[in-house]
Amino acid sequence: MKAKSIKGDSPQQIAERLNRTISDGFKPTLAIVFLSIKQDREAICQLLDEKGIAIFGATTAGEFIDGDIGEESAAIMLLDIDAAFFKVSFVETGNGHTRDLARQIGEEGLKMFNNPAYIMVSGGISTDGEMIIRGIEDAMGEAVTIFGGMAGDDFTMTGTYVFTNKKCSDNALTALIIDEDRISVKGLATSGWRPVGTVRTITKSKGNVIHTIDHEPALDVVIKYMGVSKDLDGWKDVIVNVGSEFPMQLQREGRDPVLRAPLFANKTDRSLTCAGSVPQGSKIRFSLPPTFDVIDKVVAECEEIKNHDQQNGDAMIMFSCKARHLSLGPMVSDEINQVKEVWDVPLVGFFSYGEMGKATKGKHEFHNNTCSLVVLAEL
Repeated sequence: MKAKSIKGDSPQQIAERLNRTISDGFKPTLAIVFLSIKQDREAICQLLDEKGIAIFGATTAGEFIDGDIGEESAAIMLLDIDAAFFKVSFVETGNGHTRDLARQIGEEGLKMFNNPAYIMVSGGISTDGEMIIRGIEDAMGEAVTIFGGMAGDDFTMTGTYVFTNKKCSDNALTALIIDEDRISVKGLATSGWRPVGTVRTITKSKGNVIHTIDHEPALDVVIKYMGVSKDLDGWKDVIVNVGSEFPMQLQREGRDPVLRAPLFANKTDRSLTCAGSVPQGSKIRFSLPPTFDVIDKVVAECEEIKNHDQQNGDAMIMFSCKARHLSLGPMVSDEINQVKEVWDVPLVGFFSYGEMGKATKGKHEFHNNTCSLVVLAEL
């Protein structure tokens, strides 16, 4: 398998760089496309579709093929994978339950391959990403390989999209289903956020909406405990002041904590809406952002995977939380570059509103404020 990455600020630039990339006889069968909502998705998809290239795509809150982070641009990875080793599946969620639709995708993979792996992207700002994991597990069991991210929209919260050839929706799931007997799919999800303060209890919640913490309105607890402004107003203040700085860590016995970051605050009922489920009765601790040594930790974990699980790679995909980008600032470019150097192969990625992947302990799960990395290698 061969991979090449390109990026551009317009369909014209993408067309020029695509033609240059295939001028040496390179014949990609798959394009992983991450782009801004301000890009002309239809035009870029048409360029790829006309060349017979399958498309797996999502809108972003920033996109990259290296540490040079794009804004309002398009980043594309082209791969020449045997078409028999993968399939792109697109399912509009509509009024259907995310878990049920994700189970259908899981079952679709089982019909195609004995050992399918799933790379997922989801449109819809309020989608509960945890239900994507649960649905695929319903079909496959907990040992299934799942990586991915929730689409972004340039941090406007107006609508996130996923797409494939001739299909696009702000309310859909797109899956890249891979035959893991032919293509190795390895990776990790890591955050670096440190727990702080006392353990608290989610005393009332439903799905991904938290109503009360220790029997107090969730928003009031955040305002009081973290010392953020009482004039906290709207989604952007929540994600900047709370989601990027003080995500909640769900405590689990025998497993690493999993992070949940609020995306919305309801000033009427004082609830918080997160990107993933927060079960009633959960124990949580708030977090402090990573320190400067977080990059060393991420790189060390990548090197461990390289040494023990995936010595060689053909391509890399990264899903990194937008809140993580806000917190780390310019450091995030160093992280991307140093991770890329571990395998030294083409990389594509985007800043997301939630991530799927496997921590160093446990199974594949849904995360927030996390960097999820996937390494692909033909066997």
